[in-house]
Amino acid sequence: MRVGIGHDTHRLVPGRPLVLGGVSIPHSRGLAGHSDADVVLHAVTDALLGAAGLGDIGDLYPDTDPVYESAASSLFVRETVIRLIQQGWRIVNLDVIIFAQEPKLGSAKQEIRRRLAELLGLDPDAVNVKAKTGEGVGSIGRAEAIGCQAVVLIDRNHEPN
Repeated sequence: MRVGIGHDTHRLVPGRPLVLGGVSIPHSRGLAGHSDADVVLHAVTDALLGAAGLGDIGDLYPDTDPVYESAASSLFVRETVIRLIQQGWRIVNLDVIIFAQEPKLGSAKQEIRRRLAELLGLDPDAVNVKAKTGEGVGSIGRAEAIGCQAVVLIDRNHEPN
């Protein structure tokens, strides 16, 4: 078994849709970035890559590559899951914390959980999503940014292909 951890933070800016965990969230601002800037899926991708010893999201999906401009971050997760499966890994569970002063995410957590489970090929009970505010501290607490931390457990399913 192996554990991976991922983290990402992006600034909130006007004129962009807000996507978290592959789910569109109604809000007046979205996250700045080369792709759709989905901090949840970026953190999950990094956690998966880290657990399998495959580097990080910037290594495989660089923000300098025009192919990934405005890309849905679900692409990064799907391709990473395929890499893990090809190397004989199985995803066991995922735990995510989304750090956002706004918008409040209570009503969206279950939808994000279902979407993450779908992307990872897991039962929803193997995925947990929590949301925390910044309590007025730092860029997250001032509602200037949203961050995410993800922890994943993987184990050997079989020998690599």
